[in-house]
Amino acid sequence: MREHAPWVLMVLVGGLLWVGCASKPGNLTLANAAAAGNLTAAEPSGPGPLQPAAPPDLELPVGTRLQVRLEKGLGSARSFPGEKFSASLDQPVVLGDKVVLPQGTELHGHVTNAVPSGRLKTPARLALTLDTLEWQGRIYAIDTTGISRAAKSHKKRNLALIGGGSGVGALVGGVATGGVGALVGAGAGAGAGTIGAYATGKKNIYLPPETILTFRLQAPVRVAQG
Repeated sequence: MREHAPWVLMVLVGGLLWVGCASKPGNLTLANAAAAGNLTAAEPSGPGPLQPAAPPDLELPVGTRLQVRLEKGLGSARSFPGEKFSASLDQPVVLGDKVVLPQGTELHGHVTNAVPSGRLKTPARLALTLDTLEWQGRIYAIDTTGISRAAKSHKKRNLALIGGGSGVGALVGGVATGGVGALVGAGAGAGAGTIGAYATGKKNIYLPPETILTFRLQAPVRVAQG
């Protein structure tokens, strides 16, 4: 019995050491190994639900009609070149059977020319164009035809006023003092006619709010849908 005692002691010590190592964190026991064998890696999730594709952009071709309604008044005597203005679509823009831009779409432009009417010779002029349109939070640069308004020339009207005044002066002078008075009256009448033309010869252009104007695209523009 004593001859086997050292071997028995060694076996007991070895068993204790094995049990101690197996109980440390990170070492699998037989039970842990069995449990681990039942675990499987999480399967990767599949693709999410398909999102609907965004509708393609639509291109408005050259010549597309933009009928707009002014939001403020513009005039040859009150506006100036470079002045900004806003307008809204009075009619929707339709491409085929698709409404690309609905009524009320906001547009912006500027005055390209504004010349107030001068007395006796300078007719009034007013010109404007559109620069951008705003739709669904996006701003698109656009190139459109311009709108131009010009007052009629003063020349014929002024000549009529001056000539008419001269005729009336001659008639009054002739009745009052005879032939000499007629000449004096004619000169006085001409002066009166000139003053009348000077006072009434100004004729400016004014486009009040809500005025409807029509522009056309001079270059195509792509507008996002949806």
